[in-house]
Amino acid sequence: MSEYYFYGLAALLYLSTCWTFSAVRWFHTCRAPKERHKYIWPDRKLQCLIYLCATILLPYIINPTSPSAWMLEKSYFPACYYFYCGVLLLCFFGTVKQWNQWKSVSWTAALIVVATMLVPAFDAWLPSGILNAQGLRIWNYVVLIESIIMMGYSALAMWQVKHWMDEARDQNYSNPDDFPADYARRVWLAPVLFTPMLWPAYIWDSPLLMAIENVLLAASNILLLLNVMPVWRRKAILSSSETDMTESCYEQTDDNKDEQIEQTIIEIESYVKNQQAYLNPHLKIDDVVAHTRLGRTNVSITISRKFVSFANYVNSLRLAHFEQYLAQHPGETKESAAIASGFSSYTAYYRAKQKYECADENQESSK
Repeated sequence: MSEYYFYGLAALLYLSTCWTFSAVRWFHTCRAPKERHKYIWPDRKLQCLIYLCATILLPYIINPTSPSAWMLEKSYFPACYYFYCGVLLLCFFGTVKQWNQWKSVSWTAALIVVATMLVPAFDAWLPSGILNAQGLRIWNYVVLIESIIMMGYSALAMWQVKHWMDEARDQNYSNPDDFPADYARRVWLAPVLFTPMLWPAYIWDSPLLMAIENVLLAASNILLLLNVMPVWRRKAILSSSETDMTESCYEQTDDNKDEQIEQTIIEIESYVKNQQAYLNPHLKIDDVVAHTRLGRTNVSITISRKFVSFANYVNSLRLAHFEQYLAQHPGETKESAAIASGFSSYTAYYRAKQKYECADENQESSK
């Protein structure tokens, strides 16, 4: 019986870190972006909810010798973790990219997970249970099938985030919506990294392996919490460090280079500003290159030096157009004005405006 005591203790350790993670994510805020929770942490509430879901494992902590509690414990991780990883990836990055399709596929995945886990949960929580020995064996296969489906769901989420990471390269897009490429690179492989910890206890039906799994997952909870605590958007919103990254490219420029840059600026503005190419919500640097017949490297370097970034330049024109459009069309809604100004939505306009206001505040405070 002593080993079962440690099995329950390991599960309690895991559950405690889940509760800690949820509490810290709910109450922790950084002072400067405190008023922008939804913008800075689009998945914050969902993270808290998901980590609280581990509370259903309490029957195993209380009685690790119960077959029903063991069925719930060993099923929970392969059945739920892939879904958790997938939905958090799609919620966070899908919200950033305003990709609403993630909601429908995630609701479908959620219904599958709930339908699968309700049976072992009721079986473990109800005193009399609802499954006999034969039912437990059958449900093992149900959990296996559901887990494979969720692996496909998380693979879809990984593929989508990788696609957005590729889109964000070289500041190619004028409407990146502050896509956090660095953060994406740190978390998009989470389902793959968790896989070696999720299956051994289930495959070998081993409480000992489950105890090890609980300890490892508890450690991963702490590591993940430390990773997400620094707000990735805080730097983008509250600093202008992008300028520092581009200045070094121009430390050694001569008069001829300056003249070439000025000529490039004229050609860029002729297309983007004068021809109002900025009204295209999907405008890319590649489009500027195609219309000006300039080298892509030349265009990228010039934009970085003169305008900080391509998105910064294009969105400044869109913001000015938005104000002018509303003044000329007082009967229009802000949503339609934003779309007419080249933003993909009013939310995209609002985010661009927030970024500029924060940048202005920083410049004022630094003086």
